[in-house]
Amino acid sequence: MGYKIVVGVVLGTICSVSGYLIGSQIPRYSHLGWTSWVGALAGLLIALLTLQLEQIIKRVPLKIILGGTLGLFIGLGIAKLASYPFEQYLGQSFLQIPIYISFSAIFGYIGLVLGGKKMAEVTTPLFLEENKSLRFQPKILDTSVIIDGRIADICETGFIEGTFIVPKFVLEELQYIADSADNLKRSRGRRGLDILKRIQKNSRVRVEFTDDGVSKATVDSKLIELALKTHAKILTNDFNLNKVADLQGIEVLNINQLANALKPAVLPGEILHVHIIREGKSQGQGVAYMDDGTMVVIENARRYIGKQVDVSVTSVLQTTAGRMIFTEIKDSNNLSAAYHSK
Repeated sequence: MGYKIVVGVVLGTICSVSGYLIGSQIPRYSHLGWTSWVGALAGLLIALLTLQLEQIIKRVPLKIILGGTLGLFIGLGIAKLASYPFEQYLGQSFLQIPIYISFSAIFGYIGLVLGGKKMAEVTTPLFLEENKSLRFQPKILDTSVIIDGRIADICETGFIEGTFIVPKFVLEELQYIADSADNLKRSRGRRGLDILKRIQKNSRVRVEFTDDGVSKATVDSKLIELALKTHAKILTNDFNLNKVADLQGIEVLNINQLANALKPAVLPGEILHVHIIREGKSQGQGVAYMDDGTMVVIENARRYIGKQVDVSVTSVLQTTAGRMIFTEIKDSNNLSAAYHSK
């Protein structure tokens, strides 16, 4: 955000000074002191209009900009040809300039509009397709994925590159959580701010803080509206936001789904060595956990809580919350050994 302010100040200064000098050099009004200041004001207004135009243009796909520019030049060429007969007929008449300006405005506008629309119908290379570019498509971070913190580790491995967009309302939500009277919420909010600072220091990604106006009430609605407006993906851990965004055609990157996909595959009949730590929900069950946090449910193992045993995988259940592995004690000898080792 800081560099944009610097660029705006430099552009405004250059345009104002240029306008001041131009105003002071107008032959007919050069003796009037106020013309210089009028020129400076006009230059400042031009700079402000340029900055506003930049905000509009950056949301337009590149191929439409190229098509519109090409159409504009073709339209201006046609305007020059159309005005040529009038120049020959009227000679040095004062009507030449108004006619040429009129033709330029008419044919230039037609070329600009048709060029942009027709270019949208043409199949273009991948680097011009902002919506289909996977490598350079920006990613919007939501509050949950920032507080989670694993996104910083993933960025450091180099698996994710490009631009991260952090909306102002997400930053405000993090600040609100960090200022909470609840100690747990306050710690989570401060952790989120620390994670953002850590991501900013990573050279593989670029973090942009945006203040694009969105009209929706809830944070999830604002994220979806911003993603639709900027053609960006959403990085989140929120299951419900994931589903709603999918329904509206927005691509979502869910860190929890990534973590589940990276867990090692376990097949029925495979032998696992686990440490049973507590009782399961059903009678007689024991519960253990693998190194990656996957829950292992062991049948008829309640007596051996606190023991390490070999178990045989019977089935694997994949849920939205993660994966569960159902097992049974490998053999009776193993049970006896585990029991007597107490």
